[in-house]
Amino acid sequence: MPFCANCGSQVDGRFCPKCGAAINVAGGAAAPPAGAPAPGGAPYAAATPAGLTDNVASALCYALGLITGILFLVLAPYNQNAKIRFHAFQSIFYSVAAIALGFVFGFMAILSGGWTLFLLPVFWLIRIGLFVLWLVLIIKAYQDQKLVLPVIGPMAQQQAGS
Repeated sequence: MPFCANCGSQVDGRFCPKCGAAINVAGGAAAPPAGAPAPGGAPYAAATPAGLTDNVASALCYALGLITGILFLVLAPYNQNAKIRFHAFQSIFYSVAAIALGFVFGFMAILSGGWTLFLLPVFWLIRIGLFVLWLVLIIKAYQDQKLVLPVIGPMAQQQAGS
């Protein structure tokens, strides 16, 4: 299997998937450049100082809501990254909003008396919707996409400084 003369990664086609350089297929397999991994070895990635990439840290901000949001705002390498700070603040604000919504519907169910049978399915639909939105936030953050929620997203952007 040929190696890219520019970055040293293994190439299957005519272009390097890592850096996009054209590969000379007529000359056969090129030798890996100096400092490149040996053929058949695991591909190397640049290590970050903290060990997590930005997209993984952003997705983990949503994992346990308030806890991981606050954790990523306190930990030193992550609290300096505006993207991770945005996801941490949005996770905190989303968790607070979900908890507040749960209390509101809980009190409504208690105070409604006979309307409890009507409000219970509505409450569960809202909880399922919040869960699906939580999963979408995790997936979008992992895919390195920024999903700004309507009310809490601008507040998170303002707090994160992004």
